[in-house]
Amino acid sequence: MTWEDPLGWLGPAAAARAAAGVHRELRPRQVRGGLLDVAGNDYLGLSTHPAVVAAGHAALDTWGAGATGSRLVTGTTAVHAELEQQLALFTGAPAALVFSSGYLANLAAVAAVVGAGGLLVSDERAHASLIDAARLCRADVVVAPHADLAAVDRILAAHHGRSLAVVTESVSSADGDLVELAPLHGVVRRHGGVLLVDDAHGIGVVGAGGVGAVAAAGLAGEPDVVVTITLSKALGAQGGAVLCRKDLVEHLINTGRSFIFDTGLAPVSAASALAALDQLVAEPGLAARVRERAKDIDALARERGLASRRPDAAVVPVMVGDAGLASAAARTAAQVGVHVGCFRPPSVPAGTSRLRLTARADLSPDDLELVASALDAVAQLCLGARS
Repeated sequence: MTWEDPLGWLGPAAAARAAAGVHRELRPRQVRGGLLDVAGNDYLGLSTHPAVVAAGHAALDTWGAGATGSRLVTGTTAVHAELEQQLALFTGAPAALVFSSGYLANLAAVAAVVGAGGLLVSDERAHASLIDAARLCRADVVVAPHADLAAVDRILAAHHGRSLAVVTESVSSADGDLVELAPLHGVVRRHGGVLLVDDAHGIGVVGAGGVGAVAAAGLAGEPDVVVTITLSKALGAQGGAVLCRKDLVEHLINTGRSFIFDTGLAPVSAASALAALDQLVAEPGLAARVRERAKDIDALARERGLASRRPDAAVVPVMVGDAGLASAAARTAAQVGVHVGCFRPPSVPAGTSRLRLTARADLSPDDLELVASALDAVAQLCLGARS
């Protein structure tokens, strides 16, 4: 009997990805002195702040390298409890529960607010973690056009009497636009549903002092609003959290599979995130500063004829269209000395590939000049491709 490789399809699949311009590779970044980073999510530049690093070192010395178990066994420390208390206080939420990633926080939160027999309305541009949560929660799922209140209203009205939930990002991770949360909440409340907002790109950036998009919209503490965040973007650390009413936190502790059966967030990450939050409280101008730097980058792109979308937070997308051209543009920027994000399918719809530049509060005038040089090179490349 001739053996046939059951995974022989991997080669053709890789070739198809390469032909479509969506092949991906891991490229370790340098520790210091490498490319100027406008690709990552360290929006406030806090991942290397001396106080944040020192807090991480102290937690490492005290608690060791890992949490050693799930949160319900040995994975909860005093640092976790303090972080949850301070996150709730900062955002105006009744309570908070910390997870080892924002991805896992979304899996647990969505399953908690809607399940079998219910209806989940998901924004079409929702993050992959929300999409996966929708698949796992066993509810019926309807995808609504991005930020379309009328569409959400129609969908909810057609399913009156069921358990209802609507999920959206506050700031689209690929487009950078801010969803109008207060009107959306009004629609959801009118139909008796729950609004779940992934504020990963809003916390630390949107609102006075960076309180987040939900608080900025006047929805902090509302009993029918659930917020998820990451600790790995503006707070420069690792992990995620659910911010919500206290009885829902208790429910998550007792039923959230991605909480119960996962090793807890490493204390070093929890302590670093807590120290970063302290810095944000001490320097409330950081949030406004990163938004200004995003506007600067957007202006630089527009001055060069590039199709940039005006940012509401720190994300600045520069539309390219073709996946292969987007990859080439990212390489061109790197040759100038700037690391930019490159979003291609399946991260974004076909034909909408883009560079994603992310602002940081600590970008200097010299940094912006280097970004301008990179955008010059990108504009020349794109112009040549169109001619």
